[in-house]
Amino acid sequence: MKKVLMTWALAFWVLAGLQAQQTWLYCGKLIDTEKMEVREGVTVVVEGDKIVEVRDGYPRAPKGTRTIDLKQHTVMPGLMDMHVHIEHESNPKAYEERFRKNEADVAYDAAVYARRTLLAGFTTVRDLGGSGVNVALRNAINQGKVVGPRIFTAEKSLASTGGHADPTNGVRRDLMGDPGPKEGVVNGVEDARKAVRQRYKNGADLIKITATGGVLSVAKDGQGPQFTMEELEAIIQTAKDYGMQVAAHAHGKEGMKRAIIAGVTSIEHGTLMDDEIIELMKKHGTWYVPTISAGRFVAEKAKIPGYFPAPVVPKALAIGPQIQETFVKAYKAGVRIAFGTDSGVSPHGENAQEFAYMVEAGMPPIEAIASATMRTAELLGLTDRLGSIAPGKLADIVAVKGDPLQDIRLMRQIDFVMKGGVVYKKDGREVVPE
Repeated sequence: MKKVLMTWALAFWVLAGLQAQQTWLYCGKLIDTEKMEVREGVTVVVEGDKIVEVRDGYPRAPKGTRTIDLKQHTVMPGLMDMHVHIEHESNPKAYEERFRKNEADVAYDAAVYARRTLLAGFTTVRDLGGSGVNVALRNAINQGKVVGPRIFTAEKSLASTGGHADPTNGVRRDLMGDPGPKEGVVNGVEDARKAVRQRYKNGADLIKITATGGVLSVAKDGQGPQFTMEELEAIIQTAKDYGMQVAAHAHGKEGMKRAIIAGVTSIEHGTLMDDEIIELMKKHGTWYVPTISAGRFVAEKAKIPGYFPAPVVPKALAIGPQIQETFVKAYKAGVRIAFGTDSGVSPHGENAQEFAYMVEAGMPPIEAIASATMRTAELLGLTDRLGSIAPGKLADIVAVKGDPLQDIRLMRQIDFVMKGGVVYKKDGREVVPE
């Protein structure tokens, strides 16, 4: 009996020792996204999935501690993208693939896109609409079965009949049917409540609505409002009852105005925003997620014959190029901006191109990086866990060689990725998590 107890005691201490093992990151430069400043010569101490200490200098690590040399790097919090569609990626056959791919095909594709996103330095994303596979993918990542970013998902976007997220737009009439709240299609207040509750039942973290028409739906209008005020209020109130935020896809002014007054958390795209909308957003504290990357991408691809269906092309050419100009106006006016790309429209893994577009439009590099770290954490309501490198926060840490504040294009060359204390990329190469 004594021998058994000694064996168990030894096992306990070995396990305790493993749990207490630390990783020390020796950082050349560290971007402090809380104070909006750069610190030089800093050591970040990670234990388990959390940051436990941030020290000046490079003290000698205790024996048995794992050390990682990032002295030639600029280190920053894990990046966050507030608008992705992790289940798909634009291509000339995308509309046809809806009829050819099974749910399992979508899931395998999504796993590839998730891995690509994480290795690009994006440790957290908001997935704003898919088929429901996004919920299963989120769970698989959380359980360690799949490599990818931390996902907050809307499951299926909500639309009105014929609206931007009606899944039967452009479909042959005998296949259209009459989708309703179960499929995310809303017509009236009761439908609105039921559609939100269905998303909650299906495992969504938040609600996404298409407050106006959109560019890529096979429908003529890309700007007009697509919900009544009563429907919007019912959606938002029900979402609040279930502890969920509401993100609103919107291009046209009237749809944005209704959504902001009704109380959405964020406006996505916001292409035709004017001074009245800007003042409303500032008054209501509404976040703006620009997605310049998507606008640039669709405007470019619309020039290629056959890339998009015919009804999409004029919308892409008209709306796509305007998003960057809208960003300039909103930024100068002081609207709260959170980083988002609409990846899935633009390619997954190229999310960091958005930084270059933001800086090109006049935002200082450190503010662009803050928009994908501290500001995104504020939007999510998770500043106690994410957004900066500080004791007690999750150890989501990325690094690039050189100084991205001098050359923002370096953000496309993430050299080191740690999510929740686990290293996924080092020296520019993917590593098998230990």
